[in-house]
Amino acid sequence: MGEQIPRIRHLVLVPLPYQGHINPMLQLGTALHSKGFSITVAHTIYNSPNPQNHPHFSFLPMPDGLSDSDLASGDLVSNIQVINENCKESLRRSLEQLMQEKELQGDTISCIISDELMFFAEDVANNLKLLSIILRTTSAATSFARCGLLKLGGEGQVSLQGSSSHDLVPQLHPLRFKDLPFSLTASFGKFAVLMEKAYSNRTSSAIIWNTIKCLEQSTLEKIQQQSQVPIFPIGPIHMIAPPVSSNLIKEDRSCISWLDKQPHNSVIFVSSLGSIASLSEKEVAEIASGLANSKLPFLWVIRPGSIRGSDWIELLPKDFHDAAGDKGCIVRWAPQREVLAHPAVGGFWSHCGWNSTLESIAEGVPMICKPCFGDQRVNVRYVSHVWRVGLELEELKREEIERAVRRLILHDEGKEMRDRATKLKKKFEICTREDGSSNYSLNELVNFIMSYDSLWCKRPQLG
Repeated sequence: MGEQIPRIRHLVLVPLPYQGHINPMLQLGTALHSKGFSITVAHTIYNSPNPQNHPHFSFLPMPDGLSDSDLASGDLVSNIQVINENCKESLRRSLEQLMQEKELQGDTISCIISDELMFFAEDVANNLKLLSIILRTTSAATSFARCGLLKLGGEGQVSLQGSSSHDLVPQLHPLRFKDLPFSLTASFGKFAVLMEKAYSNRTSSAIIWNTIKCLEQSTLEKIQQQSQVPIFPIGPIHMIAPPVSSNLIKEDRSCISWLDKQPHNSVIFVSSLGSIASLSEKEVAEIASGLANSKLPFLWVIRPGSIRGSDWIELLPKDFHDAAGDKGCIVRWAPQREVLAHPAVGGFWSHCGWNSTLESIAEGVPMICKPCFGDQRVNVRYVSHVWRVGLELEELKREEIERAVRRLILHDEGKEMRDRATKLKKKFEICTREDGSSNYSLNELVNFIMSYDSLWCKRPQLG
């Protein structure tokens, strides 16, 4: 008998169509492709990834049913619910066809890996008798906080969305009520329904986490003790995956040559809104004045449409450019990881989404933190009070902004934060090298999928 031709193992990835979720999922795909898997990305029409950036992947578009008015509303919770309702049947039909094609070739789909909020994919996997794994793109602390928030809501202890109380939350140290991950756009009841689906009665066989043991070891240990399935902390995924572009917004690289002309550790990099949030004209005026008054160089990312009532920067104060002079550089979008790695950057003003938080710590850059909503609040509390590599900006007032920038860049307090961030950076490098904990978890994940996949021939045949 001739040699048996080795089967190609196929993975289907199902990302949530928002930048902070798409990036780690596609980076995960890149990491798993480097381990020998074939990758198919099942994606919504909204915010669909660019196939040219991922020539080794296949893509399955799913009609998502999101209308222009849905997208304009900015109601993330409602939009996620619409996606889950509308994509299930499309994914099932596409995967049935794909499975038949692979079986004719003697191959199989090994696993569906879906974002924690794309829970319809888990139902499809169960229906098709496929291995299902969840990717959580937030910190482990956020998951703890979300579950705690649901419990508080059930006990009637959460009456006001976005509570401003500075009281500590029982059993969620070091979080205050104001740090809990409330939704920006939905009522608590509506948000709680989504979180219940994300965290209760899941049937997936494992959880992948974009976090790192040296940062969240005790929280991860608690979660593993409570979890009936294995968890694989393989973050920061961007550090273990071959580099690839997955941004939905075109980057402006002109800022790199501007940074090349600035002194070491002198620039505050301002990307305070991420890819979703927006600001009023008054809030932007306070930021502009605070940055100009600091007299320090700044690189400011202003996403088109992020200033309400303006296409881009038309509503900036008239005297801002004169006041800032050549100290400031404004771009629509920046190559964030390259900027954070630049020696001129001394601090990062961030909304503290989890990807941005990991990227900043990975480069040893301390932060000014001003969260907008959700998990950002949890991240800020940990950045400022547990890992102590940043300071929280309580109010968007020009005096507070000027003071925070100067504290971070010029004062001893900022230098101490930078030293702590540099130590964490070195720990990240140890954990993500070939023999580190994150790569160990990645290899364990590969073994887990392949051990399950060895039973593929016993699965029911589609017909």
